[in-house]
Amino acid sequence: MVYIVMNAIPIFAATAASLVFGLLCTRLVASAPEAGTRSTGFLAAAFVAEFWLCAILAGALILAPPEAGEWVMALGSAVVIWIGFVVPALVVTLGYRGVTAGTIALHCGHWLGAMFIMALVLKTIGLVPPPGAPGMTG
Repeated sequence: MVYIVMNAIPIFAATAASLVFGLLCTRLVASAPEAGTRSTGFLAAAFVAEFWLCAILAGALILAPPEAGEWVMALGSAVVIWIGFVVPALVVTLGYRGVTAGTIALHCGHWLGAMFIMALVLKTIGLVPPPGAPGMTG
C-alpha cells in the first residue's frame, strides 16, 4: 500500500474532483429525496470512501498492462471497477430500500461519471509505481 502514500497528491485531487461531481449531481437532481444539504460528518465519510475508491483505481492503473494504450486502460479500469463492484452494490442496496429502477440507474450513472473523473485526474496528474512494480508509461 506504499503506492497510496507515493501518489497521495493525485489520489487526493481525484477524490476532490469526484466528490464535487457527486455534490453537483445531487444538486442537479433536486427532486431526489436525498438532495438536501449534507452534514460535515457525511462529507468526511464520503471523502474517506471516495479516497479509498480512488486509491484502488490508482493501484489498478499502476498495474494495468500498457498494450491497449494508457487512456484505454485508464478508462477501461474505471469501467471494470464500476461494473464489477459499484453497480452490483448500488443495485442490491438501493433495491432493498425500494428505490425505483430509474433512480438506481441515475445513481449508477453518477458513479460511472465519478469513476471516469477519477481516472482522468489520476492519469493526467500521473502516478508513480512503487519500487518493484511494473513501470508505467508517461
